[in-house]
Amino acid sequence: MKFSKSLQINSPREQIFDLTQDYPRRLEWDPFLSKACLLGGALTPQIGAKALCVDHHGFSMEVVYVVYKRPEVAAVKMTRGPFFLSSFAGTWRFSEAGNGRTSVLFEYYYRLAWPFAILRRFVDAIFAREIAERLEALDNFVKGGSRDT
Repeated sequence: MKFSKSLQINSPREQIFDLTQDYPRRLEWDPFLSKACLLGGALTPQIGAKALCVDHHGFSMEVVYVVYKRPEVAAVKMTRGPFFLSSFAGTWRFSEAGNGRTSVLFEYYYRLAWPFAILRRFVDAIFAREIAERLEALDNFVKGGSRDT
């Protein structure tokens, strides 16, 4: 399955890219996560760097960066994750939208492990809601709000 959602944010592309890839700051704006950190001594994201993200339900996922092209795109794929996913990948794309605005596109690709495929519509709805909430929270944070506004 693939999900994508985009939103224009009133901030330069480099700033938005850097904010989304700054693990010490992720919890300031991202309502999906309860923990986010780079692993293995990595100080910054880059191709081959691993990260651990724990969502607000307590499910954890370890990912590895497969693409990192500042300020255009960052992409990760799951190396270890929750029992109900057999695969997961995420891509964040950032393009200039003019007048200091940035178009931010989040894309998720996933496959459910057997027998969880029967829950596909339920999982689709959750991912669709959470991807939209993450973009809205990022936009609110950039406007000077918090992740809870």
